[in-house]
Amino acid sequence: MIVNLRALIVDDEYLARQELRFLLEQFSNIEIVGEAASAAEALKLVSALEYDVLFLDINLPGINGVELAGKLQQLPKRPDVIFTTAYENFALEAFAVNAVDYVLKPISKARLKQAIDKLRHKAAEKSASMPSKPSQPAEKDSMDISRIIAESRDRMVLVDVDKIYFAFVKRDLVFIKTYDEEMLTRFTLKELESKLNGKNFFRAHRSYIVNIQKVKEILPFFNGTSILVMEDKDKSEVPVSRNQSKKLRKLLGR
Repeated sequence: MIVNLRALIVDDEYLARQELRFLLEQFSNIEIVGEAASAAEALKLVSALEYDVLFLDINLPGINGVELAGKLQQLPKRPDVIFTTAYENFALEAFAVNAVDYVLKPISKARLKQAIDKLRHKAAEKSASMPSKPSQPAEKDSMDISRIIAESRDRMVLVDVDKIYFAFVKRDLVFIKTYDEEMLTRFTLKELESKLNGKNFFRAHRSYIVNIQKVKEILPFFNGTSILVMEDKDKSEVPVSRNQSKKLRKLLGR
């Protein structure tokens, strides 16, 4: 059975990360769990969450991508590495640290597919070589997420899910709101909704997901819509669409 491979994109250029994310999102079974702009950020994320693969640039601030891959070799559960770089002259060093592939920029979908096929083949071989286990109840398709990666004051942080009051879209970017801070995420609102499913979060509006446990008051608005007054520092108001207002009333037993 093919399972999702949890991926971390590591590149110091924002546009390069966005372009690679766009390409990777076209492949099934690749789940982009996070992004990092430096080796230091990547190490922090890898130490906090388990990744299957890093799509790793060479030219990074501080230590470079090859040095980072070398450090990953020392981890008990090290992720695989696919280098994505504009530099041709690091290929030997890359494979010396057991890279799965070395993809040169500009990256095409066809070339990326070759690298992902190698990764899947390696994952399948690893799974086949593992001793069989007694039958267990089917696992969920995704991890039980308890923290979300976000950007706060130009650094990557892990935010406990229960500290999120709501998530929203602003200028085509997705933010999460805690008690007193707004933080940028790399997820789409749909991705966040999937990750937060079953954790008291409700899709109130096409641009908002709200933590029902953090709602202070529900105010009727016009034409069957509603406003949720949150318990955060700003007493933020979250709109609820007409259809979702009906679902919310049913959910709350009203």
